Amino acid sequence: MRAILSHEPAGPDDGLLIDAYSEAVSGAVAAAHPAVVHIEVQGNDASAAAKAMPDRPGGSGSGFFISPDGYLLTNSHVVHGARVLRVFLADGRKLDASLVGDDPDSDLAVLRVSADDLSHLSLADSTAVRPGQIAIAIGSPMGFQQTVTAGIVSGLGRSLRGASGRLIDNVIQTDAALNPGNSGGPLVNTRGEVIGVNTAIIRPAQGICFAIASNTARWVAAWLIKEGRIRRSFIGVAGQNVPLIRKVARYHRLAQDTGVLVAGLEPDSPAARAGLLEGDILLALDGEPTPAVDALHKLLTGDRIGERAIIAFLRGVELRRHAIIPLEMPGRG
Repeated sequence: MRAILSHEPAGPDDGLLIDAYSEAVSGAVAAAHPAVVHIEVQGNDASAAAKAMPDRPGGSGSGFFISPDGYLLTNSHVVHGARVLRVFLADGRKLDASLVGDDPDSDLAVLRVSADDLSHLSLADSTAVRPGQIAIAIGSPMGFQQTVTAGIVSGLGRSLRGASGRLIDNVIQTDAALNPGNSGGPLVNTRGEVIGVNTAIIRPAQGICFAIASNTARWVAAWLIKEGRIRRSFIGVAGQNVPLIRKVARYHRLAQDTGVLVAGLEPDSPAARAGLLEGDILLALDGEPTPAVDALHKLLTGDRIGERAIIAFLRGVELRRHAIIPLEMPGRG
């Protein structure tokens, strides 16, 4: 019997693939790590923001420079309520930092140090990020500065509830290992560009970590540098998601089956002035449906401050529409 010879094409050398991966990661780290810092915090560790985020280990975290003149980005829950902020650079310098702006709703904050010609990172376009691409996290987990972990982008478009209770949208999920102290550090691609700001881990799960998308970080950082805060509007209701009675929804030809129950009203708030009452169910703001509290929050942006809007709601089985003028949300301490 004649032997049958196999002529299958040889696959790529595993060693070459591993070397290519290693070079991609080490090249990105070499480009990014000079801009990554360790942050030590002395302040109000009992603040609501600190309690709401579990990975605040003894007042420390990570951050990275976004400009050569000392502006750096980190998480709000790392620095919220701080009295003293110190930044440890990759070159060994220790500098005092001041808080430029803090936004608990997006869990982002901007600090500044007095220094020039600093290594800094570029923020990539997070809409170009794809599941499966390499993701590299750099930070100071458990105080071990300049620690590097690598993995892949596991998911896009996630939502994460921040310390303020609002949802942070378009969050990136990664399996690059994060630990307490990684918060505020960069998640970078193989070019050393920031695709996200590391912000949270899911305990006790492994390999489920989250980063705030770079496009969100770019927008928030710009406003924090300009004004020190993010302006948002509010109407003054305590809301609760509730199902609508089917017959009522069909009768009014509503496209949604849930709404926001007014469980409480702030005195003299826009909602109170508009004639809303406890027990009303909010359905829409200027024609945009509000099937849940988070949907209402998304609509209450800064450009609605002082602008007349129409709010649709159910009072019992009656569909009503009232004019309302949202006001600026007070700053959080």
